[in-house]
Amino acid sequence: MDESEVGILCYISQLPGFRGILKQRYSDFIVNEVDLDGNVVHLTSLTAPPESVEVRDGNETKKNDYLNKSYDSEVESFRALAGEADADLLKTLIDQVTSGPKENISAIVLSPNSDKTQRTAIHNYFKENFKFLVTDTIDGPDASSKSIRVRLYSGGEGNGRNSRKRKERGDKPFDSRGSSSWPENVGKFLRFNLYKENKDTQEALGIVGKMLGVQSKSFGFAGTKDKRAVTTQRVTVFKQSASKLASLNERLIGIKVGDFCYVKDGLLLGQLQGNRFTVTLRGVLAELEDNIKASADSLGKHGFINYFGLQRFGSGSIPTHLIGAALLRGEWKAAIQRDVIAMAREYYKKSGDIEGTLRQLPRHLVAERALLQSLKKSPGNYLQALRAIPRTLRMMYVHSYQSYLWNHAASLRVQKYGSDQVMVGDLVFCRREAAENAGTAIDLECGADNNFVNDSEDLDEASETDVSTEQNVLVKALALEDIASHSYTVDDIILPMPGSRVIYPNNDIAEVYNDLAKKDGISLAGSPHNIKEFSITSLTGGYRRVFQKPTDFQWELLKYTDAHVPLAETDLDRITKAEPLNMADENDSAANNNSVQVDDEKGVNVSPSSTEAEGTESLDSHVALKLSFTLPASSYATMAIRELLKTSTSVAYHKTLNEKIGL
Repeated sequence: MDESEVGILCYISQLPGFRGILKQRYSDFIVNEVDLDGNVVHLTSLTAPPESVEVRDGNETKKNDYLNKSYDSEVESFRALAGEADADLLKTLIDQVTSGPKENISAIVLSPNSDKTQRTAIHNYFKENFKFLVTDTIDGPDASSKSIRVRLYSGGEGNGRNSRKRKERGDKPFDSRGSSSWPENVGKFLRFNLYKENKDTQEALGIVGKMLGVQSKSFGFAGTKDKRAVTTQRVTVFKQSASKLASLNERLIGIKVGDFCYVKDGLLLGQLQGNRFTVTLRGVLAELEDNIKASADSLGKHGFINYFGLQRFGSGSIPTHLIGAALLRGEWKAAIQRDVIAMAREYYKKSGDIEGTLRQLPRHLVAERALLQSLKKSPGNYLQALRAIPRTLRMMYVHSYQSYLWNHAASLRVQKYGSDQVMVGDLVFCRREAAENAGTAIDLECGADNNFVNDSEDLDEASETDVSTEQNVLVKALALEDIASHSYTVDDIILPMPGSRVIYPNNDIAEVYNDLAKKDGISLAGSPHNIKEFSITSLTGGYRRVFQKPTDFQWELLKYTDAHVPLAETDLDRITKAEPLNMADENDSAANNNSVQVDDEKGVNVSPSSTEAEGTESLDSHVALKLSFTLPASSYATMAIRELLKTSTSVAYHKTLNEKIGL
């Protein structure tokens, strides 16, 4: 997908671009979350703090319930209920549980029983008297009978693969939500800092969750982080001990957890201020070095156009905004057909074999698998299949279409009026002191952005949420007197994300929204169907700043001779002092004598190969530009880099560039 297809067309500065490779190595892109208090989140410790109280998991609690206790009377009562043979089986099982190792205790199967009332009584008896055992019903030796299976409770694994409850859940994941006896004086959520390399947030938490024995819904986080990067962010997990999580560090590869504390509330999407980026562009080449310096200075001073980056529109063969357009038109079948990846889609189209298609789809494609699972149960019910996708994922498509319209509107604003002055009709947030007198302002309950969580393999570096922040926002279109008063600057200009509760600029920029939507067969004033979540008129909408300046902006030029040597320090580097701890290795060829040092006099980093001949060093050396800056949530670092390079930020383009220069 080309940037121009989604409205990414313009630049602020007229300075010439230069060559530079984005994300040649994932360690060239470091992201640290900034919390709501403005603190940059770092991984500083891998060890759990001393527990102030004993935090026991569910298995330990259950174990204490049945050790050192006699169950003779309960077994005798069960003998009267179920008979001699079943009582003897139960006594043998209890003796195994209370006296020996618990790892390899087999389940017992009680005698076949066609009396459902009696089976129910047996189930209830176990619930009341044997809390450490679980029961389920399985098929008996003949069609008319059933048998009860009895097993040791294993702490949140459900009632077995074939249990009735699992069937009733529709094969949905069982959420092991932690201990049922969590101490009252300890926060129910464990907050920790998640450090990951070359993994997206959902993937990393899926690995941690599997090792803990909990489902992904037990975790909370404020925003997704880029996959091809080194990132650190805050995460919460429900009712898990710090020591248990810390013990995973020895086995985790490409992931570390640390900086633990207990809190009363879990994190929710959107609860962050932004992200701190450290981006290293390798293989930098320009006609004049001064061009690089001027471009970097300009980015810090003037910022960039706050486009939604390519990541917003997915990395699949079908851009997400096209799926969103189909949903807004009410074309459910077309939307589904667009949403299955190329090979699997072709196979499904030709064969209609849902089972075979599911086998071809990777596990991380949550939306696609949910679609096919639903169609398997209800063939032809395409709307129901779409609703089977988790809400944060299915709303991604409509939000993507909103972003598509916004990008085009932003480009038209820059093309017609430039980026250095406000114009009559531009939208701005009202100044507080003028709010009472703003006759053209309206009161909205919406945030500055209406965002989503992307299930693409290449999750982007923007922080995103599927809900807008509830706040009163006063917006006005600038009049002549506002321009004359110089009360507003280009930094104040906003554009709407289409919805029912936004206003549009009072100039010709408003036309681009309706014109583009009309070409796609969509009306922004009405809907051809009554499905609210897939209707522009049912979305609140929001506003987004057109121009964005990075804060705490710093840059430096580096020289290096070995492309495998990291040029920026990660959180883990600071902790381990370059001693690897089972992290993903992208430095196989790095040697200690190729480290980068700082030349304070010149202000650049140079290779310490002082013994090399000057001519040889110049032939082998490369230049990198390292940038550090902070952006608010939902602003894209890739769009800041685009302003510098004046080239596409697509992964395909930079991969090709990397291959061409042979780094």
